[in-house]
Amino acid sequence: MSIKAKHFTLTLASAAGLALASLGGVGLSGAAIAGANVPMVGGAPMYPSKNIVQNAVNSKEHTTLVAAVKAAGLVQTLESPGPFTVFAPTNAAFDKLPAGTVQALLKPENKAKLVKILTYHVVPGRLTAADIMAKIKAGHGKAMLKTVEGEDLTAEMKGGKLVLIDAKGGMATVTQANVMQSNGVIHVTNAVSLP
Repeated sequence: MSIKAKHFTLTLASAAGLALASLGGVGLSGAAIAGANVPMVGGAPMYPSKNIVQNAVNSKEHTTLVAAVKAAGLVQTLESPGPFTVFAPTNAAFDKLPAGTVQALLKPENKAKLVKILTYHVVPGRLTAADIMAKIKAGHGKAMLKTVEGEDLTAEMKGGKLVLIDAKGGMATVTQANVMQSNGVIHVTNAVSLP
């Protein structure tokens, strides 16, 4: 296990006591199963009784993310109690990266870089869209979200949508918010954020 991966595991373990549990949304919820309050992501129900990994493996829109999490050796961590806030890029988001990038990142020799990118999509604690919007308001239009990777993601509202700005100036829009998990919350994004 690399130093980064050990640091990630220790950081997430220390975050287990954080629970910023506030429910709410920004009108970005997905379709729900008839008669139930279970959102659908990638054609699969996301049960709040299951953890992040148990749900993500069923989303046909997140097969690249799941493969990356497995290649990075982060499955066990994301199955732990957390809680975690995960900004989950879709397959289409990964497809926007330059040709060959994903294949290169999945190679064993690039594991440290992959871990760095993936942990940049994780914030300790359970931050709903309402929590993030409250931080944006308190920050006069911007909120700095400290990621497990160590750098900040900047959250803003643009055109009524929750947007993340990464360290390189790239922008990812939350397309589906507040997908609650037993160990945190997932917000689906349309771009990969890069540290």
